[in-house]
Amino acid sequence: MTTCIFTSNSFIKHDTGPGHPECPERIPAILTGLKKIQSQKLIWKEIGSFDEKYIELTHSKKYLEKISQSFPKEDLVFLDGDTIVSKGSKKAAYDAVGAIINAIDAVMNQEFDNAFCVVRPPGHHAEKEQAMGFCIFNNVAVGATYLLEKYKLDKVAIIDFDVHHGNGTQDIFYNEKKVLYISSHQFPFYPGTGSKDEIGKFNNILNIPLKAGTVSEEFFNNYKKVYDKLNEFRPQFILLSAGFDAHKNDPLANVNLESRDYYILTKEIMKIAKKICSNKIVSILEGGYNLSAIQESAKYHVEALLEV
Repeated sequence: MTTCIFTSNSFIKHDTGPGHPECPERIPAILTGLKKIQSQKLIWKEIGSFDEKYIELTHSKKYLEKISQSFPKEDLVFLDGDTIVSKGSKKAAYDAVGAIINAIDAVMNQEFDNAFCVVRPPGHHAEKEQAMGFCIFNNVAVGATYLLEKYKLDKVAIIDFDVHHGNGTQDIFYNEKKVLYISSHQFPFYPGTGSKDEIGKFNNILNIPLKAGTVSEEFFNNYKKVYDKLNEFRPQFILLSAGFDAHKNDPLANVNLESRDYYILTKEIMKIAKKICSNKIVSILEGGYNLSAIQESAKYHVEALLEV
């Protein structure tokens, strides 16, 4: 398999202020780990331009205008209690969306097999009309919208293994039968959504609530439901909301995965992708706030993406 890493220097210029867990250092920590992978099949690309209408189709023109006016020329601005922007945040937010769109184009055009977008700010908490939880634009949701609109796909799956429920992604696609959204997450926990009863208008939402203290074996037992749902839905493309904060050393949650579990999880998803969607996978970074844990976990994730 050939895997492309999409990233940009703009992501370290998104200043969230002193002591914020979603800090610029997350990006170089991950990239340092990925650069240790010795493979000619690992490709690196800068992020190019994209049509911003796909953000508007995912959120709204009103939201886009509101957010664009919120980026400061100096100092920090709070979009909510957790979501902070600075003068460098605008380019970072747009580049995060650009990464997933560029990656989708390249996979669809068979330039390489799959991709991992090392971006910030993350996206899965951003609702149709609301920034929250460190997230400004819902990057993975814009990617799914792009696949539906540009490539006219009928079935797109999003698998979100961040430890927090992707309330924004669920909000955007709750009534969209063409998108299957699957989330495993600690529950009850921030942001308070993600119960088993939230199934979507077309039974297109699958939430896997995990109790605090969940260990690897229990996590993977729960994922049998995910694999069954994927095989039933048979998506034409799989997007991954790749949060690494279910790691045992993450400071913001209480699920106890090991770094290598992200290799195992990625390989299992790839087995299904090979059968049902010709290996079409694009992964994009969400959470993960212990620098050594995300470095190890993301490296395992990409090593799995590189294997046949």
